[in-house]
Amino acid sequence: MGWRVARLVPLLLFLLPRQCAEACGTSRCSFQEPTYQNADSGFPPGSAAGPRDLSCYRTFGACYECSWEYEGPEAGVSHFLRCCLRPGHCCYFSAGSATKLQFSEQDGVPVLDNVTLWVESRAANRTEKSPKVTLILYSSVKYDPPPEDIKVSHLAGQLYLEWETPARQDGAEVQFRRRTPDSPWKLGDCGHQDDAGFESCLCPLEINEAQEFQLRRRQLGPGALQGPWSSWSGPVCVPPEPPPQPNVSFSVKPLGPDGRRQVTLQRQLFRLQLPEGCRGSKSGAEVTYQLHLHMLSCTCKPQATRTLRLQKTLNLSGAAYNLTVVSRNRFGPGPNQSWHIPAHTHTEPGALNISAGAHGTSMSWPAGAPGLRYCIEWQPQGQDESPAICNLTVPRDPDSSGTATLHWSRASGVLGPRACYRITIFSSARPRNPTSWSTVLSAYHFGGNASEAGSPQNISAKMLSLDSVSVEWTPSLLSLCPGVLKKYVVHYRDEDSNQVTELPVNLTETQVTLVGLRAGTAYSVQVRADTATLRGAWSQPQHFRIAHSQDVQVSELSDSSIILASLGSFLSILLLGILGYFSLNRALPHLCPPLPTPWDSLAVEFPGSQGKQAWQWTSPADFQKEEESLKEALVVTMPCGKGEVADLHTPSPLQDKIELPWGTLEPALDAELSLEDRRQLQGHPEAGVLEPSGQDSLEGSSAQAAGQSLLLGGQMQSPRSDGPQHMGLEA
Repeated sequence: MGWRVARLVPLLLFLLPRQCAEACGTSRCSFQEPTYQNADSGFPPGSAAGPRDLSCYRTFGACYECSWEYEGPEAGVSHFLRCCLRPGHCCYFSAGSATKLQFSEQDGVPVLDNVTLWVESRAANRTEKSPKVTLILYSSVKYDPPPEDIKVSHLAGQLYLEWETPARQDGAEVQFRRRTPDSPWKLGDCGHQDDAGFESCLCPLEINEAQEFQLRRRQLGPGALQGPWSSWSGPVCVPPEPPPQPNVSFSVKPLGPDGRRQVTLQRQLFRLQLPEGCRGSKSGAEVTYQLHLHMLSCTCKPQATRTLRLQKTLNLSGAAYNLTVVSRNRFGPGPNQSWHIPAHTHTEPGALNISAGAHGTSMSWPAGAPGLRYCIEWQPQGQDESPAICNLTVPRDPDSSGTATLHWSRASGVLGPRACYRITIFSSARPRNPTSWSTVLSAYHFGGNASEAGSPQNISAKMLSLDSVSVEWTPSLLSLCPGVLKKYVVHYRDEDSNQVTELPVNLTETQVTLVGLRAGTAYSVQVRADTATLRGAWSQPQHFRIAHSQDVQVSELSDSSIILASLGSFLSILLLGILGYFSLNRALPHLCPPLPTPWDSLAVEFPGSQGKQAWQWTSPADFQKEEESLKEALVVTMPCGKGEVADLHTPSPLQDKIELPWGTLEPALDAELSLEDRRQLQGHPEAGVLEPSGQDSLEGSSAQAAGQSLLLGGQMQSPRSDGPQHMGLEA
């Protein structure tokens, strides 16, 4: 069977149509001697100059081809391909200045037998030869390089290149070469390819540097000789990993009259270094940057996101946005950078009109151009992170009235009672484009009955003088909703004359001073909170009266306040009584000190410098003798209290007695000496001496006798300190 195939191959070759030979586009191999002489006088084969790297092979399409390289000046060089079947039987092809030549089997070159081929290059009477190659042309097949659509991906930290195997070129051996910017080529081996449908190669990955790859193939089948290498494929460019990030910042201008604000991006892109073969616009190594725009406000719009090129300026509405700069290369998106643009808040109500009725609530605002679609968004104050309620509407005939209206029922629960909402209205003629929206208005609104909810509480009055009072109150709930509260109004009335006065108060104040009031007059005061379009409800009246004691008497006191005040007064009196009792007991010994003992005390002394001799105290024995001789006693009682007069005729037990000489007048010693009298006595020593010569001297000394020692007839004894003191005088 094998011999039949061997005989059919030459037959098939001769039966090929002549179109194949004509497609090769060459002349027949000439067996005549070449016109140039001294063919062997050139440089020896393998020298640095001349032709080299000769490769001859069969191509697909019944053609054969030989190619080579030439080193040296190419001006005036003519190349000749020499072919020898056996020694002495040779022919040649004239290639001119080209370094490639195609021919067919009909041009006189045997393709099933061994032939020897080499190149002779003639220039300036000098011939240069290439090394000779011997082969069977039919068996040497040159494969095509990999196609252009080579897929590149990541696999286990390396690059994975894959392509479709060219038709009828299975079992190839593949090589690659690679280079980075400003570096030479590096050769690598992809190995033998067994898959009949696809071929692949695993290549190294460079971090932070771009690479250029080229691939080539050659025949390597069982029992077949190694064919020539194919030409190198086109460049396969790989971008750096990870993609470099640009330096981007942005600034936001205020909202303009058209409801849009300008967002300016300042960017500084990274300049990427690329290998020589990857410097084209679509080489595959480039890194592109995109802007991902996400409109957060107005969640009911048809489309919320859009991807744009990284442009310098954007015109956006006053809504909240997220901006993300995404880097992208042939492997997909890389790391990104994100920024948040908060929503523009406007506290003025503007032309927004909200009215609540029995059938629901209506909201109206100035309409724009016909065909606009409106997005109404309301959100409770302080809940910016939570999703907002949104409604997308097309107004009915906005041009007829010049306003656009939205109506909803009470059951929808859009606006809760006693709550503050931020309402924002956007408009767009192309709602599917997030960059086409503009802000119509943005305002705060108090849900529920603002007239009742805004009424101030805890009104109090405090007197400042006989004609002025300070009135204070707690802030209204409307003050928590920006832009809703406009002012407070204080209303006070003279209840005697019914004269009414109203004072406007700034919304930031919760106190006002009422002046020009009349003492002893009753007044009532009320406060209300007003919005821009609604007058608030008056607070409960607070009554007060300006008394002459400079106290504001508030008439409206609760029973519990009266009970607490009474209980506090009782406890205060009880506490003061207890403290007074203990304080009096501790102070009594100091207020009424005991009198000193006569023989132990120096309370009364009469110095000799006064012109009179001081009386000397007698011993207790002398008192005893005189006491027995007394026939009639005079008792003087000396109480501790001030201003009391002792009864001289009331008998009492004798505790201390003083004898007087017979014939001496009895002094009236019934007067109590006060503390001041004692001081006078100490300042005038002679006032304490009883003159026996007359009644006047005795009466003058008796006025200062309380609490002091008595000087009688040259003998004196102090009263005791443990009770009422008595002095007895016997005639």
